[in-house]
Amino acid sequence: MEKRFLNKIALITGSTEGIGFSIAQRLGREGAKVVICSRKQEKVTKAVEQLKVENLDCLGVVCHVGIEDDRRNLIEKTIEKYGGIDILVCNVAVNPHHGNIFEIDERQWDKIFDINVKSTFLLIKQAIPFLKQRKDSNVLIISSIAGYYPSQIIAPYSISKTPLIGMTKAMGPACAELGIRVNCIAPGVIKTKFSKAFWYDEPIYNDCFMKRVGYSDEVAATAAFLCSNDASYITGETIICAGGANARL
Repeated sequence: MEKRFLNKIALITGSTEGIGFSIAQRLGREGAKVVICSRKQEKVTKAVEQLKVENLDCLGVVCHVGIEDDRRNLIEKTIEKYGGIDILVCNVAVNPHHGNIFEIDERQWDKIFDINVKSTFLLIKQAIPFLKQRKDSNVLIISSIAGYYPSQIIAPYSISKTPLIGMTKAMGPACAELGIRVNCIAPGVIKTKFSKAFWYDEPIYNDCFMKRVGYSDEVAATAAFLCSNDASYITGETIICAGGANARL
């Protein structure tokens, strides 16, 4: 495998399983030193062990991205271990509500937006001073096809994914002035535990041209491209990785 990330440090949130883990694994296989995190120590420990089986250089940190001190600790531990941050991937997301949009309660609504939107912005803001010190640094935000094409099953989650597309575009000019690229991926239905309701029983393809679910390593391959110098003239963009599913704002 091509080593596009030698001497690069990549910090990936929500990265002990699913899409986040696959991104960490792919960047690590291409030479990056990777920092993974999750709210639960047992998940962090298991993911680190999996990466080390492949002799990948990695660090695991327990972090609740919705807590400022945890975000600060995550960045500090990364700097302490590796001396910088070249790539920040904001993948973490929650979805505590399924069903009718009007049945969600305020606590669930706040949790969705605090984690999926607010913490993404604040972590990027906290990481900017370190990213701007590096050459060819970049930020990658993971949104969702649901941000374009809301699902009635997970409508509040879908709503929370649309601002990430706008955030990417809005951050583009300010990041460019600092020498930082910022891009976004909107995955379709990916076969992970997080999206099990969409593929386990009767697959929901949302008009996907390819009529199949996607896989985490397919999103990871897209992430590796956007985080590499192969995408050196791409910023402020959202790449839809959804098998041709309809996407329009």
